Amino acid sequence: MAMSLCDNTLLCNFPKCRSKLSGFAWVTACSHVFCDQHGSSEFSRSPAICPACSSALSGKLDIVRTELSPSEEYKAMVLAGLRPDVVLDICARALAFWSYQVHQEHMYQEYSLSRAEGQLKQMDKLLTQQNQSRELELTSMRGEITSLKKVMEEYKRKYSEVSERLMERNRQYQKLQGLYDSLRLRNMVVGERDSQPQSRHQDLNNAVAASQQATPLRSPQLFSRRPDAQSRFFSCLEADGDKPFLQFRSPARDRGRSFVSKPV
Repeated sequence: MAMSLCDNTLLCNFPKCRSKLSGFAWVTACSHVFCDQHGSSEFSRSPAICPACSSALSGKLDIVRTELSPSEEYKAMVLAGLRPDVVLDICARALAFWSYQVHQEHMYQEYSLSRAEGQLKQMDKLLTQQNQSRELELTSMRGEITSLKKVMEEYKRKYSEVSERLMERNRQYQKLQGLYDSLRLRNMVVGERDSQPQSRHQDLNNAVAASQQATPLRSPQLFSRRPDAQSRFFSCLEADGDKPFLQFRSPARDRGRSFVSKPV
């Protein structure tokens, strides 16, 4: 915080405080002033050391606790009886203390400003570097995006081609499936028609086979077609030593004879 000669408020010279002074303050012979809190804590130790410039304060009046807003009675009596040159000397020293505080504050502000400017330059430089690196990364990412778009377009083209091929295969499959169903239905109808004659023929074959395996019933044979059975064809059974009851002879051998002969 900047301060001028027209300002009515001093600042604590403690590095970490820098607060406005009010009430009581601690003034040192090295022209530094501190708030009542930090002055009480810092100057209670012995030997006393100035927190601002590290100067040793061993004198009796090197550290004074003063009231910043004295009463009217104090103002009327503090310089009473002193010669004018003494009063002017006291006033000159008091004004010099104030001027030093103002100059010190300006120096501190300039130092703070230069440090802030240095930090700002460093931050600006760092920001520039980061921006450049981000631009490089962004350019790289844009290139990658472009390449990925090309790859995606290629995949889309391949996908469309595969989809068209798949649709064509599906159409061919549906067509073949229809042909297969029609052929299977026709084969089933033809198979049913062919199975009926085959079953009838099989039944007939089975019946014939069964008839061949069965034993036929024959009546007694009275006639035989074999050559050795010509004599038995026209004769009856004979008893042992008897003549035949009936004799049949050939017409060529016995012409004119009676066909039946009586027994003697």
